[in-house]
Amino acid sequence: MTSSERRTPAALAEQRALLFDLDGVLTPTAEVHMRAWSRLFTPYLAHHGVAPYTEQDYFAYVDGKPRYDGVRSLLQARGIDLPEGTPDDDPTLDTVCGLGNRKNAEFTAELQEHGVSPYPGSVRFLTAAIDAGYEVAVVSSSANAKQVLRTAGIIDRFAVIVDGAVARADGLAGKPAPDTYLDAATRFGLTAAQCVVVEDATSGVEAGRNGAFGLVIGVDRGAGADALREHGADVVVTDLAELLPDLSAADSGKTA
Repeated sequence: MTSSERRTPAALAEQRALLFDLDGVLTPTAEVHMRAWSRLFTPYLAHHGVAPYTEQDYFAYVDGKPRYDGVRSLLQARGIDLPEGTPDDDPTLDTVCGLGNRKNAEFTAELQEHGVSPYPGSVRFLTAAIDAGYEVAVVSSSANAKQVLRTAGIIDRFAVIVDGAVARADGLAGKPAPDTYLDAATRFGLTAAQCVVVEDATSGVEAGRNGAFGLVIGVDRGAGADALREHGADVVVTDLAELLPDLSAADSGKTA
């Protein structure tokens, strides 16, 4: 079988682990993040007299990236140069880290005000994958991943969670570098070629491609199918439930 033939939905039958991004893949927390970024940057950019913050800025500059990288990327796009600061900066400080910490406070407020529930199709896919014998992990740039998983009621599904806090503690580069996904694979004792990356962000599918993972699945929640494919997705769906028949085939392959 050629590599191109393996990199199709049917290739799920050949993999042993599913490595899920969180925001926009398992839970609609991308919407919570989008509102939090808007609460941060709408007044901030207006104060600086530059182009206003838009939803497209989220997908172009911050989606899927570690928080400080997202701040830095968007500021650079607007020609704003700030000192880096440090991760313990007060949220009121006008530094990259200060703004990142302010965004985190806005995210926590949004989550407390509105809560979050997992995508039904993603829960069906996750449950079927576990039943089919796959290892499953969450790999998220967010330092709030455990809080989100707990709020959504699915934290007990995952023995491995590699989030922003783990990445910072272990010195792992953020997406689009593959380091966090490779770390999750290693925790299962598996190679990248034995694992599937499931992502909704262009930076995340690029991480999957950069790490030479066995299959990279893009979930189009707004980034665009073409953009996801251009950055490394082998398969693009709008809902993970679309891949349930392929998990059935995988289950047959694993138990044969």
